[in-house]
Amino acid sequence: MPDQFEKTNMPQNPNVPLLDVFQRRHACHGFQPDIPLTPADLEFILEAGRLSPSSFGLEQWKFLVLSHPTHKAAMQEACFRQPQVGSASALVVILAKIAELDPDHAYTRRLLAREYPGEAFASALENYRTFHASTDVKAWSVSQCHIAAANMMTAAAGIGIDSCAIGGFLPERVVHILEIDPAAYEVALVLALGRCAQPAGEKLRLPLAELVTYR
Repeated sequence: MPDQFEKTNMPQNPNVPLLDVFQRRHACHGFQPDIPLTPADLEFILEAGRLSPSSFGLEQWKFLVLSHPTHKAAMQEACFRQPQVGSASALVVILAKIAELDPDHAYTRRLLAREYPGEAFASALENYRTFHASTDVKAWSVSQCHIAAANMMTAAAGIGIDSCAIGGFLPERVVHILEIDPAAYEVALVLALGRCAQPAGEKLRLPLAELVTYR
C-alpha cells in the first residue's frame, strides 16, 4: 500500500455511526443484475435526494428512474459501455433544472416565497435576480444536483445497497434516449444502484493531515 494513503477501515467512534456508512460505501463496477431493488428501498434512496440542501432552497434536481432492460442497455451505450450501467438494478438519472430557475418563472417564485416569506420575498427575489444574471446557471444547477447524489449514495449504503456515480456519458445521446428537453434540463449525473457482484476492496483515502489546514 502506498505510504501516502491511509487505511479507512479503522474502528470508528461509536457515537458517530454515520461514519461506518461512509466506510461501507464504495464505487461498484459490476452489479448482480437479477436482484431488483424493492420499491421501499428505492423510495428511501430518492427521499434522501429530495431532502438534500440546495442553494436558495430551489431544489434544482429532478430524478428519472430507469429499470427496464432496454433503457439500461441504451444508457450503457451512452455511458461509454460501462458495465455497471447495464448491470444495475436501477438507474437514477439526475436532471438539473435550467428553465425553471429563471427569476420570473413561477417555479422559482413559488419556492423563493416559501424560503423567504412575507416582506423578505421582494429583496430575496432581487438578490437572486442579480445572482442568476452573473452566474453559469447550468453549472450551478448541476453542482447542486451533486449534493443530492452524494446523499442518495450514502443513504443507499446505509441500507446495504451499492452504488456508482456515473459522470462519464455522452450528454446528447442521453438527451435523445430519454427525450429530454435540453432547454429545460441538463443531465447532471447517472447513479447506478443494486447489489455489487464482487466484495468491496480495501478503502484508501488521503490522511486528514494532508487535506486539512487549520488557521
